[in-house]
Amino acid sequence: MSAVRLRLASPLFALACSGLLSGCYSLGSSGPHAGDITGRAHGTGTTSGDIRVINLTDDLTRRLIASSSEPSLSQVLGDAPSVTNLIGSGDALDISIWEAPPAVLFGTAGQAGLAAADGRVTAQARSIAQATALPEQIVSEDGYIQVPFVGTVIAAGRTTGQIQAEIVAKLRGKAHDPQVLVRRTRNSTRDVTVVGEVQQSARIPLTARGERLLDALAAAGGVKQPINKTMIQITRADKVVSVPLSAVISNPAQNIHLQPDDVVTALFQPYSFTALGAVGRNSEVDFEGTGLTLAQALGRVGGLRDDRADIKGVFIFRLENPADVDPSLINGARFTSDGKIPVIYRANLKDPATFFAAQGFPIRNRDVMYVSTAPLVDLMKFVNIVSSLAFTTTAVSNGLK
Repeated sequence: MSAVRLRLASPLFALACSGLLSGCYSLGSSGPHAGDITGRAHGTGTTSGDIRVINLTDDLTRRLIASSSEPSLSQVLGDAPSVTNLIGSGDALDISIWEAPPAVLFGTAGQAGLAAADGRVTAQARSIAQATALPEQIVSEDGYIQVPFVGTVIAAGRTTGQIQAEIVAKLRGKAHDPQVLVRRTRNSTRDVTVVGEVQQSARIPLTARGERLLDALAAAGGVKQPINKTMIQITRADKVVSVPLSAVISNPAQNIHLQPDDVVTALFQPYSFTALGAVGRNSEVDFEGTGLTLAQALGRVGGLRDDRADIKGVFIFRLENPADVDPSLINGARFTSDGKIPVIYRANLKDPATFFAAQGFPIRNRDVMYVSTAPLVDLMKFVNIVSSLAFTTTAVSNGLK
């Protein structure tokens, strides 16, 4: 009877083993094996179909660091203080005119009680200078203002001192020793606009002090989002430049003087990469706008799992700029609709030198870091399943006795 039971159980066990052997690579996995990605890759770079696979080396890291280093705002836009003392169309001017006694054009009513009986101006009258404040003058679209007894005066493109001098020159011969003070009360042409993720969007007037980028952000109440997740974009004429806010704070060369009509935009820019495969934690990981290296990225996901990871199979999947890829690998490569090239960077952590390169290799926004499973892990899975089936078959056989 026992021999019959064994004969019944053995085919079941053999059938199960046969099925497992024919599909041992279908036991479950977190992704492709290293060999599936690299194929027959050798050297520093190769092709896998139309996708480029490039081995991580120190030279490659140096090239990527050099290509990813952005020029400072001062290099792109300059850092000269703005010329804020020139009047422009739309500016409001306050004009005051003093006329020494005896006043003949302005303030004569104030001297009426100071005249002698014979009509001569008394000494007291001569000691009092009369001041007349004109109504607020708005510089016209064509750049002019109108002053009584003077007429049309060019204001746009001139300083308040130049406007004063012209008014005084045109009053000579009409007023008695005229003195003029011109003051800008409202600046409508020397503003910068601050918008985006700030507490209050505003137009910030530029003064003779020479406001810088951080001054404008502070005047708008500061940014709403965390500093390390905020990008600052400056639009000046036909130039648009972006830089992380944290870089502006840490590097004085980025805190440039603003110019009239600059548009400062604070953008919420959360950088992240995705970690998959045999790592300590599969997840999307945020990082700072100032950058992250491969070594730091591995540390943030808990490193490699020593019971599963293939240390020769650490991969970074990236849509790369063609300028950052070896020209010999571009021919025949696949291009995305926005002109990027799909590239897979491979890090062999069995080589100690790779750890030095990983300390500088830059992780970029939307990178996918994948660590493949070691080949023997599938074998161990197979052995465990076979062992489980063997024990199950033995239990069934014992139960049939």
